[in-house]
Amino acid sequence: MVQFGAGKSIVVMGVSGCGKSLIGQRLANELALPFFDADDFHSPANVAKMAGGVPLTDADRADWLDALASLLKTGAPLVLACSALRKRYRDRLRLADPNLVFVHLDGDIDTIWARLSQRRDHYFTGRDMLESQFAQLERPGADEAIRIDIDRPADAVLAACLAAIVPGRA
Repeated sequence: MVQFGAGKSIVVMGVSGCGKSLIGQRLANELALPFFDADDFHSPANVAKMAGGVPLTDADRADWLDALASLLKTGAPLVLACSALRKRYRDRLRLADPNLVFVHLDGDIDTIWARLSQRRDHYFTGRDMLESQFAQLERPGADEAIRIDIDRPADAVLAACLAAIVPGRA
C-alpha cells in the first residue's frame, strides 16, 4: 500500500478529463502545497499536435517528462497533475523523486467522455484522443498508486483522496 507523509510530492494521474487539474488544485490547497499542471509544460508543438487530434508519441513526450522531472528534483513538496499513463513515465518521474505518491483518478470511458464533451477552450478534443489515452494507460497496481474512483461529485473525490493519503483524516 502506498503511504503519504509530510514532505512528499503527489502526482494526481489519469486520462484527460478524469479531474486531475481540478482535484490536484484542490488537494494542493487543502495540503498547503504548490500546484503545477503538467499540461503547462508541453511544448507549443505538442499542444498543436494534440489540438489537431493527433496523439503524442513517446518521442514527443521526452522533453516534457524531462521538464517535469526537473521540477520534481527540487525536492520541495508539491502537487502535480500529470497523465502519467505508462509505467515508464511514472518510473521516469520517480527517478527525479523516489518518494513520489501517485493518486490515480480512475473512471470508465463513458463517464469521462461525458465530462470532456462539456469542456470548452481546451486543446484536448475528440473521443478518438480519449480512446487513445485509454489504450495507452497502464493501470498502476496498489503498490504503485492510490486508486480513487471518480464516479461521484468532485467534493467526494477530493475527500476520498485526502482520506487515502493523509493518515487519520476521514
